[in-house]
Amino acid sequence: MSYEIVLAPLQGYTDAIFRDVYFRHFSGVDQAMAPFISTMGQQRINLSRLKDVVPENNHNCHVIPQILGNVADDFLFLARNLTDLGYDTVNWNMGCPHSKIAKKKRGSGMLPWPEMVDLLLYNVFKGLTCKLSVKVRLGRHHKDEIFDLLPVFEKYPLDEIIVHPRTGVQMYGGSADIDAFIKIAANTSHRLVYNGDITTVRFFDNIISRISGCKSRFMIGRGILSNPFLPSEIKGETRIDDLERIKLFHDELFETYSRKFYGPLHVTGRMKGFWTYIGSSFPYHGKEVKKILKSKSREHYAAMAESFFSGRPVFAPAE
Repeated sequence: MSYEIVLAPLQGYTDAIFRDVYFRHFSGVDQAMAPFISTMGQQRINLSRLKDVVPENNHNCHVIPQILGNVADDFLFLARNLTDLGYDTVNWNMGCPHSKIAKKKRGSGMLPWPEMVDLLLYNVFKGLTCKLSVKVRLGRHHKDEIFDLLPVFEKYPLDEIIVHPRTGVQMYGGSADIDAFIKIAANTSHRLVYNGDITTVRFFDNIISRISGCKSRFMIGRGILSNPFLPSEIKGETRIDDLERIKLFHDELFETYSRKFYGPLHVTGRMKGFWTYIGSSFPYHGKEVKKILKSKSREHYAAMAESFFSGRPVFAPAE
């Protein structure tokens, strides 16, 4: 069976620049979901919020825009702007775990309110001109909340349901509940996409063995940031020239951020985010990675990164 892999939307990490550079250097990912765009009241649009998904910034991959919101008219207004850009599918974020968002009944904060979800979907589908998928967690506080939502989802022609089998309050702690995903699969007619904890080929193979016959689409975020080769390895390819490819990827990413962003702190902040994840794949070089993370200027960062790669560090991601 061939598997489709979707790059997960990680706010502050998988922006258009990252996606564009990543797809030039690595293979195995079939689609990318863009980090969420928030709706604005009174059907207003902030064009700067659409920069991440305008077609000219997304040459190298098939992108699905994601909407964060809980008002149908505002949702439809933003969805129409996205379809005007040429998108035939949008995703509704019902999974964001952050408390500042959830307390406003957005993201995972909507999961305990099936009637609210039903009303929004009813009104959205009356005016929607593109396909709609949803990204959810098991619940905000309790993992059984999703089972009150599944009958609601059955009423609507959703393109797919992406499930991260944790609760919102868990954030990324603990383990993804694969048994809960299997139970969801048994209680929906919609296509499911599994998302959560896929950081190694071994874990992916374990997921496949447990949900065999369920679905063939998978969303990966943190695993790709830690090991950019992971999607191609899942699809049976062997890593070749891994350090050289990572350095080329890093250098182009740094150069592009330097051109696009103003202010050294913005650039180094983005690159430190890069090392927050990929640094774990250099387990024998923790001290050197910490030096990079302590860089205080763009020039200092560039010198530390160049020194790191010139030392031929061992790339050894978790297996």
